[in-house]
Amino acid sequence: MQARARTDARRAAVLGSPIAHSLSPVLHRAAYAELGLAHWSYDRFEVDEAGLAGFLAGLDGSWAGLSLTMPLKRAIIPLLDGISDTAASVEAVNTVVFTEDGRRTGDNTDIPGMIAALRERGVDKVDSAAVLGAGATASSALAALAHICTGPVTAYVRSAARAEEMRGWAERLGVEVRVADWAEAAGALEAPLVIATTPAGATDAIAAEVPERPGTLFDVLYEPWPTTLATAWSRRGGAVVGGLDLLVHQAVLQVEQMTGRSPAPLRAMRIAGERALEAR
Repeated sequence: MQARARTDARRAAVLGSPIAHSLSPVLHRAAYAELGLAHWSYDRFEVDEAGLAGFLAGLDGSWAGLSLTMPLKRAIIPLLDGISDTAASVEAVNTVVFTEDGRRTGDNTDIPGMIAALRERGVDKVDSAAVLGAGATASSALAALAHICTGPVTAYVRSAARAEEMRGWAERLGVEVRVADWAEAAGALEAPLVIATTPAGATDAIAAEVPERPGTLFDVLYEPWPTTLATAWSRRGGAVVGGLDLLVHQAVLQVEQMTGRSPAPLRAMRIAGERALEAR
């Protein structure tokens, strides 16, 4: 592959469908401003799986990287020259960096982003955990738990097909997983760490079951926020990690990879994200 000519202006963007709600431009632009990267820009583009290859083909040498959201995290993989072990572990890429020699390399910053968000709240190790849901984010949660959970993980799912998927991911990631029916989801709340990966409203019905002394809740949603479960958890005195925490930490890693500047300005990015959500 021929190396592409570099230009002074540098570009990056987030791709997905739908994409209008994405906070990524707010976070990345805040980082560029803080780092003094006046020649950098970051945009969002509505791109689905059918249009992904054509979009990539149209990029010139000014492009430094891309962020990927659904439904592109797996669709991008065959279009890349290589992916990291982290991305391969869950077959999902959320970050593409264009190297000086013209290669497209993929990574997954969701997994280390989850770990960093938890560590920021003092959660380095737990002896057991629970995961609510079984989608793509749940597989990333299992990959993160492979690093911080020393004992079993219980995954609460809605179907036999989802249960089989979680068992497959667990075996691949080396995580000891017990799969339970969603009807028993209230039992998840007794775990020292609960990771909720479900859509808005899915956990509302179990919010009244939060124990008197809850552990840590990691709810990956950031809009609407706080969720009913997060509110109930906080009222009981439990620690809550939110979706904005995850979004910021994974974006920090993306900025560092795309710009080559480290550390990225975590605080400035978080403040920008909080202000953007308050304005909605």
